[in-house]
Amino acid sequence: MHKSFRLDDKVALVTGAASGLSQAIAIGFASAGADLVIADINADGLHETAKSIRAYGQKAEVCPCDISDAAAVDKLFTQLDEAFGRIDILLNGPFAFNRVKPETMALADWNDAIAVCLTGFFLCAQGAGRRMIEGAMGGSIISIGSIAGASALGRGNFVYSVAKAGVHQMTRELAVEWAGHGIRVNALLPAQMRTPSVARWLDDPATDPGLVAHLLKGIPMNRLGEPEDIVGPAIFLASDAAAFVTGALLPVDGGNLALNAGGSHTW
Repeated sequence: MHKSFRLDDKVALVTGAASGLSQAIAIGFASAGADLVIADINADGLHETAKSIRAYGQKAEVCPCDISDAAAVDKLFTQLDEAFGRIDILLNGPFAFNRVKPETMALADWNDAIAVCLTGFFLCAQGAGRRMIEGAMGGSIISIGSIAGASALGRGNFVYSVAKAGVHQMTRELAVEWAGHGIRVNALLPAQMRTPSVARWLDDPATDPGLVAHLLKGIPMNRLGEPEDIVGPAIFLASDAAAFVTGALLPVDGGNLALNAGGSHTW
């Protein structure tokens, strides 16, 4: 690995690290040399992630946390301060939403999704940004956005898509606000990824057997993404290899956003 992609002597905070994309990224950061603070509401999953991080010889501080709770986020950053006294990288990862049609959505469903997918990302970015500014060391903040925040998915993804669009604009605003402090702020925009939870859903007999074929119509690379597909882009944005990259919304989508809605990658 070229040295500019290494994360040696860096401290990364990864939220949502008990499973899925954030878990893969946390382990990827460790493979590149970072020590980690990992947070999630799933404590058992965090301990499994910590084992993989430590297998690379890196430190892993486990912090159960609901990022939608401001007091819990304050506690998370206190634990980070006590464990490492600095933060170089933040990865915002968790999501929560109910697939409900907008005309029947309860306000509680809206509030719950926005609290995790948008407000929680802001609280963590604010906590990291304050420390990066005070330490005058710069840093990298990365949020997991979505193709859903760039174009509409339908199928009851309404509040999730709205929240992710907010994440994308927050990314651009913070990139501009904090560029003078040497803080880079970027987002990754995955398409449908075959995380363990998605794989279980797709393999469920109750799921429409034609769903995967339908999804692949919008992915020119003709496959669903795998968690490992997002690790390299995340390491890039976290590392000095991306020293002049900020405010970017990087698709990790097999070409989904490049494909016109009326287009086709098949004849």
